Amino acid sequence: MQADALAAPMQQAVAHYGRGEWSRAEPLCREVLRCAPRHFGALTLLGIIAAQTHRGEDAAALLGRAADAAAHDATAHNNYANALRELGRYAEALRSYDRALARQADYAEAHYNRALTLHALERHDEALAGYDRALALKPDYAAAYNNRGVTLRGLGRLQQALGDFDRAVALDPHNGSAHNNRGVTLQQLGRLEEALASYARALELDPGDADARRNAGTAHFHLGNQLRGRGELARALDSYDRALAAQPEHADTHNCRAAALQELGRVEEALASYTRALQLSPTMPGLRGIWLSAKMQLCDWSGLATEIARLESDVGAATPFSVLTLVDSPSLQRRAAESWAERTLPASRPLGPLGRRARRERIRIGYYSADFYRHATVVLAEELFLGHDRQRFEIVALRFGSHPGDEVTERLPRAFDQFIDVRDRSDLEIACLSRELEIDIAVDLKGFTQHSRCGIFAHRAAPLQVNYLGFPCTMGASYIDYLVADPTVIPADSRGHYAEKIAYLPDCYQVNGRGRVTAWQRWSRAELGLPAHGFVFCCFNNIYKITPEMFDIWMRVLTRVEGSVLWLLDGGPVAGANLRAAAQMRGVDPARLVFAPKIGLPEHLARHRAADLFIDTLPCNAHTTASDALWAGLPVVTLAGQSFASRVAASLLVSAGLPDLIARTAAEYESLLVGLATSSTWLAQIRGRLEHARLHSALFDVQRYTRQLENAYEQMYQRLQAGLAPEHIHVQ
Repeated sequence: MQADALAAPMQQAVAHYGRGEWSRAEPLCREVLRCAPRHFGALTLLGIIAAQTHRGEDAAALLGRAADAAAHDATAHNNYANALRELGRYAEALRSYDRALARQADYAEAHYNRALTLHALERHDEALAGYDRALALKPDYAAAYNNRGVTLRGLGRLQQALGDFDRAVALDPHNGSAHNNRGVTLQQLGRLEEALASYARALELDPGDADARRNAGTAHFHLGNQLRGRGELARALDSYDRALAAQPEHADTHNCRAAALQELGRVEEALASYTRALQLSPTMPGLRGIWLSAKMQLCDWSGLATEIARLESDVGAATPFSVLTLVDSPSLQRRAAESWAERTLPASRPLGPLGRRARRERIRIGYYSADFYRHATVVLAEELFLGHDRQRFEIVALRFGSHPGDEVTERLPRAFDQFIDVRDRSDLEIACLSRELEIDIAVDLKGFTQHSRCGIFAHRAAPLQVNYLGFPCTMGASYIDYLVADPTVIPADSRGHYAEKIAYLPDCYQVNGRGRVTAWQRWSRAELGLPAHGFVFCCFNNIYKITPEMFDIWMRVLTRVEGSVLWLLDGGPVAGANLRAAAQMRGVDPARLVFAPKIGLPEHLARHRAADLFIDTLPCNAHTTASDALWAGLPVVTLAGQSFASRVAASLLVSAGLPDLIARTAAEYESLLVGLATSSTWLAQIRGRLEHARLHSALFDVQRYTRQLENAYEQMYQRLQAGLAPEHIHVQ
């Protein structure tokens, strides 16, 4: 067939291709090639169709034949190189691009495509040079700006990359890839809301753009985390919901959404989100423990024994806090803490080791917390902060966390030499600041609890770092040197379960001043929802501390003490319904459970007067709630366990001179409750001793306590100055 005869079928093939009728164009091209195997036009068009229909090997073979047929044609070599690049045959592609450029040095597209190949080979500097050459030849080359931006971003040159993406979208506003890339770069720069706007534009241009949708979901997720960190929980929740609309099966988002819901008090919804996260990621570190803790907040005990056994066999599935509240095993608690610290907060050394400092006249103590407001920690410790000896100590507060503050926050600065708000700084920045301030002893008041910033201490903020007051357990971290305790919460034979060296105070580790204000109100029982007559057992611990085993004892006690009721802190309608159902299952009228709404601390202390006896939980005791009750004049009966958290109330009672209210076994605990409830004389005698203890015992002598803690700090500091490693300390 002569060339003229081939012109007609080729024209038809081109026309079909132009109309998108590729299946009609292809046989015409093959007919031409049957007659003229080296026909450049047919080889090229057929190769392009093969590439566009994802037949890469066919495309390369056809376009290679086209390049052979028209060896002088730069476009043919460029097309062949493109097919090779798509197959990942980069070295061959580069040779073909070089052949194209040898034939046409000002071929902008070949320079651009060659740069793409160099980028794929991670030869980024050469790729940049290629993009620069393409742009010099074609200044309005939007695709070149877009991909040069990708290379710059890969090199960490984010501001320059952003400039290229801005130029790309200015030249080609309909380039969805450039809008998406611009969003990624803005996200890496921390400009999340601007990033979201870019992703939205990319999706507007192409609603099916999976990359842009996924990136938008990721940006919403990170924005949600930022907002939650600032305490803007409602906005955080909205961001998480938007993230899930883009990525419905993103387990981390379900987990963080659950945490926001939990902080908002929407525990039932939080549990549903934790459940979904657990379904999607059953091995996410700590998630099963967090999920179980959420169930405990609702007093949902279904499958509890099985779940606790699972945590005991796999500490990686728990958080240190969930183990502390669910299992009375100091050895397990240490393993859980060490596992958590190693996986999530390992020791970090970007700042290098701390240099030796000269001895100072005043030891500089830094207290680090998110709770410098009307929080249990400050209720306990405010008088301590005020009472430190300023001749011997310089006291610095470093405040982080999302709480906006209150009247307590406003007055606290006078308790410190410096009160520094570091809420907007990273852990590394706070550690750097601590070193600049030359803090000698960094005291972590949070441990592994909500809003903690343990990363500060992982960076080694100070030569000595102490776990104190907020987390009654080991942190299992090599960078925490001391744990402040007492002989009751950590007996000498239990020290091996704690990674830190123990700084033993002689009385109780928990500071308690006499500054708690009690309201003047005296409510009638009826006003508080209590019966006019009958014995009132109360437990104002957080509802998640109630276990089925303790509840069994309590229900037996109610059965044995006629007319008695159990007064609990209100944990919400679901928890209340579950507890009432549990009471009925144990043969107790659900009406004998009374729930106290949350109110201000002065009023809460005042309503303790309506109760007869505070009964404690295990494995996590009453802590501040126990000292609140004792300060209010309400006797506390506890069952002491093996771990720090299960021995706090015992420590308080020993310090108050009431060790006879500590039970050692469940049977003894039950007997003690019934005995006190049925002997008004015995209970009156206990109340009289407690009234004396409020004014005269070590428990509420904050001046004595402050001198003891300062003695511990001085011993720590003296060992440091002597070049000695931390060791157990005993304050007399």
